[in-house]
Amino acid sequence: MTNPVIAEVTRGGIVESRHRGAYAVADASGHIVAAEGAIAADMFPRSAVKAFQCLPIVESGAAERFGLTDEEIALCCASHNGEPAHLRVARALLAKAGNAEALYECGAHWPADEASRFALVKSGEACAAVHNNCSGKHAGMLALARQLGAAPHGYTRPDHPVQRLIASAMGSLCGIDLDGQPVGVDGCSVPTWAIPLRNLAIGFARFTKPDFAAAQRIIRAVRAHPFMVAGTGDFDTLIMEAVPRVFVKTGAEGVYCGCIPHAGLGIALKVDDGAARAAEVGMATVLAGLGVWTPEERAAISRFRHHELVNWRKLQVGELRGVDV
Repeated sequence: MTNPVIAEVTRGGIVESRHRGAYAVADASGHIVAAEGAIAADMFPRSAVKAFQCLPIVESGAAERFGLTDEEIALCCASHNGEPAHLRVARALLAKAGNAEALYECGAHWPADEASRFALVKSGEACAAVHNNCSGKHAGMLALARQLGAAPHGYTRPDHPVQRLIASAMGSLCGIDLDGQPVGVDGCSVPTWAIPLRNLAIGFARFTKPDFAAAQRIIRAVRAHPFMVAGTGDFDTLIMEAVPRVFVKTGAEGVYCGCIPHAGLGIALKVDDGAARAAEVGMATVLAGLGVWTPEERAAISRFRHHELVNWRKLQVGELRGVDV
């Protein structure tokens, strides 16, 4: 199956490039209410499922035992920019569970936020694991290891109790046995299991159930602190600030997942060529097309469906836009 075009880039009045992809929208009963493309094909959701990876931290009692705040829960779900507030919360989360930064197994990289990166370089300091965009998730996983009485070392291995519990939670939500699925290694060294878009959409729809206490705790935390999930100028933070009733999360290689709690819907999207720019406008286009918003919310979402492209002189040279499919 050839996936449809979901985003276009224009220049000089013509379409300069096109991005193909697929998406699924589901309800909690497992009904697919909207879809295009190959939604049954295996794909790696990458960081788009960090809310699912956070579930055992809440369900196990670790969040309660260590007194995790909404900010800290939100950071567990984050691909953050490495800004000072993100580092502050990551370090607080580590300290509450008695963990040190030396236990991180996510690897180090420079902050994604330009100002934070330049400040770090100017200070003469090297980047550290806490600057990794996944450091909040890893701090949560280390807290979960403490709660389970498991060794913190090796918590990223697929056979570690932390990852086994996460796989069980994700498989149950998405209605798929992850032991029978392809598994890869994510950028931050944790396992990433292949899950089709249709199953991911169903999983995120189930995540919205009002009686699902752990999921509701996570949704509440993210709504209260969307900055923690991404950061300054990032699509995830901006759209959740503009429309607090939506939850979205990016993943590498053009993946987006999310849910609309008040409507009980889950959404999963993948861009074939892995372009993040296409995934963002594609996700906004899918969201705007659903009849679950107030006129004000739809208008706010629609602003994310396209944006101007400018050159180095700040001249408008084209547009990136989502395509209705």
